[in-house]
Amino acid sequence: MNERRTLLRQTAELAADYLEGLPGRHVGATATRAELLAAMGGPLPEGGEAAGEIVDHLARAADPGIVASAGPRYFGFVIGGSLPSALAADWLTSAWDQNGFVFAMSPAAMVAEEIAASWLLELLGLPEGCSVGFTTGVTMASFTGLAAGRHAILERIGYDVEEQGLTGAPEIAVVTGAEAHATLFASLQMLGFGKARVHRVEADAQGRTKPAALATTLRELRDRPALVVAQSGNVNTGSFDPLAEIVAATREHPIAWLHVDAAFGIWAAVAPSLRHLVAGIDGADSWSTDAHKWLNVPYDSGIAIVRDPAAHRAAVHHGAAYYVAGSSGDRDGGNWVPDSSRRARGFAIYAAIRELGRSGLVDLIERSCALARRMAGALRTAPDTEILNDVVLNQVLVRFSVPGGSPEDADAFTREVIAEVQADGACWLGGTVWHGLPAMRISVSNWSTTEADIDVSAAAIRRCRDVVAARRDTSTRSP
Repeated sequence: MNERRTLLRQTAELAADYLEGLPGRHVGATATRAELLAAMGGPLPEGGEAAGEIVDHLARAADPGIVASAGPRYFGFVIGGSLPSALAADWLTSAWDQNGFVFAMSPAAMVAEEIAASWLLELLGLPEGCSVGFTTGVTMASFTGLAAGRHAILERIGYDVEEQGLTGAPEIAVVTGAEAHATLFASLQMLGFGKARVHRVEADAQGRTKPAALATTLRELRDRPALVVAQSGNVNTGSFDPLAEIVAATREHPIAWLHVDAAFGIWAAVAPSLRHLVAGIDGADSWSTDAHKWLNVPYDSGIAIVRDPAAHRAAVHHGAAYYVAGSSGDRDGGNWVPDSSRRARGFAIYAAIRELGRSGLVDLIERSCALARRMAGALRTAPDTEILNDVVLNQVLVRFSVPGGSPEDADAFTREVIAEVQADGACWLGGTVWHGLPAMRISVSNWSTTEADIDVSAAAIRRCRDVVAARRDTSTRSP
């Protein structure tokens, strides 16, 4: 027991050292695959090793390959850091080693999920009676919501898809916007709908589904039941589908279910200044989001929310003779997610909400958006730099051009600037392609990011842009 306590203290010190070093750390990884293999690999151990030596070696050997995504200047994807209480609760979750499948396995885990679910519905302005499942991420949260929709639609037609499968089932049309996220199609392919069969509706220049086009598509499909998927928070621009109009068009269809992919955008509902962006979202049938984005809990943490708990449970529930179901009123987590062996994710969410409170979460969301606007403003004044999107949330798209150069020159120049920024290490951000144009994508969602972090990062981006421009100029003048 003393050895274990010593090990856990040693590990806590290593973790604290890492977290304290985040602000000054090179944000990207600095080691290659070959270097990491050499440092971490070797032949299969024949005998056991001391736990403390393993942890110490792992911390040292892995360090050059660790990306500082928990830090304040990581903007590469919509990834939050870990709030102190959420991180600590996650450590306790690992120590407790609870399976969050049924109440009998961990009453505390199930009550934490029950409380967290209630708080989430209140924060997000969703109907009080919705069921909530805690998944790995939005892919499985969307899978769950769409599975509930598939069940509800086919049940109305008199078909039991869970018993009979899709072979011979009435065909369901799937309708979504042209800029739907890739994870939606991953969910659809696992549900047996197929990616190529989806009806993709035209979107505008910011990636918002055009409601008139969606309504026209639904009228053309009037003889078939439909799963409609809207988006709140485009992963490139941060834009929102016009949900009130999409809800109205969906409700006019004879048999339809509306799911909202809201991986990070739904959190705009928490902030009074941003709530207008999600107007109408409470009229949908199911929603999917992530807690490891703007709620800033450790990975992994997705949330599936369904208006109809009976359809939700029917779509994913499974049982066996040896499973001990909870008493009436007890929560069994396995009723709301596809997996039975599952981490007790509710503890970290519970802790994060308690640490922030409503006002703290409002501040986190509004501050992130203000910082994104600050970044856009700082870059907009740089030479030959264009902000491609309306910065309505926390996403910024940047493109760099070459004076007198062609669009192809701008494509290459933008990619080179992104690579230079990643190598520089002051911040880390990624690239994307938006409407055929390579662009730098900046996402602001970490609780610890400050105005100073934005200013340092913007200066680094501008500096790297100048370095690439000078290098190009030198190469063109070389004999």
